[in-house]
Amino acid sequence: MDNSWTSNDFLFSFEGRINRAKYWYALFASMISCGVFLAVLASALGAIFGVGVESVHLNVHDIFGDPRSLPFGADFSNTGPASTRILTSVLFYAGGIPIFVVGMWFLTATTVKRLHDHNKSGWWIVPFFVAPNLLGKVGGWLGDSYPVNFLMLVLGVLSLWAFVEMLCLRGTKGPNRFGPDPLAPLALRAPGAPVETRPRWDQQSELEFVPHSAGPSPGEHVKRGHD
Repeated sequence: MDNSWTSNDFLFSFEGRINRAKYWYALFASMISCGVFLAVLASALGAIFGVGVESVHLNVHDIFGDPRSLPFGADFSNTGPASTRILTSVLFYAGGIPIFVVGMWFLTATTVKRLHDHNKSGWWIVPFFVAPNLLGKVGGWLGDSYPVNFLMLVLGVLSLWAFVEMLCLRGTKGPNRFGPDPLAPLALRAPGAPVETRPRWDQQSELEFVPHSAGPSPGEHVKRGHD
């Protein structure tokens, strides 16, 4: 965006557009940051309460699992009293939920801005990301049948479409209804800057064959010579 577009706008705002490179960065940064923060939290709690940490995991698809669960977790060792392990787990989830919410907000905001880059509403996040998970869940309930095969085909098409458009294809060239082109030079992205710098055809001047300040016509010169 323009020069006043700050890092907070990139992380948390749902306005404007971002290109492919920034979206790739958003995907990796959000997942890695959440994983690191959760690992640090688990290690700190384990050190405080004297409980070993066996593993920390982060998986968004756990939300759609059966049974559904939080999309992150930690496995603590069985050393020490059971009450201490329970307290450690409770504190881990209490501290992990805000971390995960911030990470998902960051990921959702950048996804919406990437959709804007393709001149699509942010509501396209539903068919691109929510619907494939729900269709997969419905297919698991129905078992093996022709309707399930059709649902799996739709799921595959949506997932492939989302991957190609969000991560591979360039956005709209030039400004669209959501803002200026993020790949355009900064001078063209500033507020009030022209869309194009090449000269345009001035229709009025091209059609104005005789200037307003023109002198007498050639016929008048001939007439005055005869006089």
